[in-house]
Amino acid sequence: KGERPSYGRWTYWEKFDYLAVFWGVAIIGASGLMLWFPEFFTNLLPGWLINVATIIHSDEALLAVGFIFTVHFFNTHLRPEAFPLDPVIFTGVTPLEEYKATRPREYEELKESGQLRKVLVTKTISPKFERAIHVFGFFFLGLGVLLIGLIIYSVLFGYK
Repeated sequence: KGERPSYGRWTYWEKFDYLAVFWGVAIIGASGLMLWFPEFFTNLLPGWLINVATIIHSDEALLAVGFIFTVHFFNTHLRPEAFPLDPVIFTGVTPLEEYKATRPREYEELKESGQLRKVLVTKTISPKFERAIHVFGFFFLGLGVLLIGLIIYSVLFGYK
């Protein structure tokens, strides 16, 4: 096992998450337009492409939900250093020690340029708010696991 990579502002999995959004929007959008205006598109394209657009549209939607509740949830909340739930999405704050460990290159760049003080935030999170974050987060994690189960069920038993 080698040395841990030194990430800057964005990690590779965060960049992949952003690319996946744009890919999904393009696929869902293009196929959705074909389904919304079939008369227009069948003047330009063969009619069987409407059937293909229906399949692509529904499968891309399942793929997007599946990606969000597997890859994204794991990379965001279920990594060992973020487990059981990374509250930064709700609080907007990452503890300095965690920031140094997860984004050492960005931390060093900010420190060397003298910009670190400008991005530091001191914020106290009440235990009640922290508890609410965990309840909310675990509810949606459970919902995600349920949706993944339903997606797997639909893939295995839906097309009969």
